[in-house]
Amino acid sequence: MQYKEKTPSRRFASKMGKPEKNENAPKGLWKILVKHSGRSKGRVTVRHQGGRHKRYYREIDFKRNKFGVEGVVAALEYDPNRNVGIALIKYSDGEYRYILAPQGLKVGDKVEAGEKVEIRTGNAMRLKSLPVGTMVHNVELVPGKGGQLGRSAGISLALQAKQAPFAHLKMPSGEIRMVPLQALATVGILGNEDWKHINFGKAGRKRHMGIRPTVRGTAQEPSSHPHGGGEGRSGVGRKKPMTKYGRPAVGKTRKKGKQSGRYIIKRRK
Repeated sequence: MQYKEKTPSRRFASKMGKPEKNENAPKGLWKILVKHSGRSKGRVTVRHQGGRHKRYYREIDFKRNKFGVEGVVAALEYDPNRNVGIALIKYSDGEYRYILAPQGLKVGDKVEAGEKVEIRTGNAMRLKSLPVGTMVHNVELVPGKGGQLGRSAGISLALQAKQAPFAHLKMPSGEIRMVPLQALATVGILGNEDWKHINFGKAGRKRHMGIRPTVRGTAQEPSSHPHGGGEGRSGVGRKKPMTKYGRPAVGKTRKKGKQSGRYIIKRRK
C-alpha cells in the first residue's frame, strides 16, 4: 500500500500491511540478535552491512519434527529477520513453536507433521508421501537437518517426479534438483508474495534495516577497487569485470569439485 503523506521521501514509498503485534507471544522463543555488522573476528567479510535497528530473533521450527502432535495457529506475526510472515503454533501438549506462514493459513487452523497426515496447507510430511504436482516449501536437503529450500516470501517448489531414492523438485528459478524422498517438506505456497514490489522510498529506511550504501567500483580510487581511477567517467578498463578483491566477477565463478552439482538435473539456464 502507498503512504498517505506526499513528502519527497514518502511520495513513491510503499509498505506491506503487518499483522497486529501479539502481546502474548512466548518470550522463550525470542532472543536478542547480536549485531556483527558483516564482521568476523573484526574483519569485514560481508560488505555494506551495519547500523541497523535493534531486533529480536524468533526461533523458527524448520525441522517440523513434532510428529503426531496436532497444533493450532494461535497468531500470525511479523518477523523483522525475514520477508515472510510467521505463525505461532500452540500444540496439544502445551508447547509453542513458530513456523513459516503459508498462503491461506488463518488463526484457528490446525497443522500437523507426520508420516501420513492430511495433505493440507501447513502440514509437513516426507516427500515420498506426497503426490506428484504438490506445491511445497521449507524442504530439507538432508533428512533430519531442517528445511533449507523454499523459505522466502511467495516461494514454492513443485514436486515433479519420484524416482527412488530421490524426488525431482522444480525450483522457482526453473532448476530441477534431486532431493531424497525421506526429506521433510511443508505443503503450500509461502505468503507475503507482494514483498518484492515494495518501494523503500528513501535511503534511511534501508539504514534502519542495516543496509549501508553500495559504491560502484568505477567511482572509487585505484587503491580501493580494480575498476577505480582514470580521468572523468572511465569504464572498467579490463578484459573482465573484477570483484573488489581482484577475482573474476562474471563467467564461471563456482569452485570446481562442488558435490551438490551432481544432484541438479536441469540448470536454470
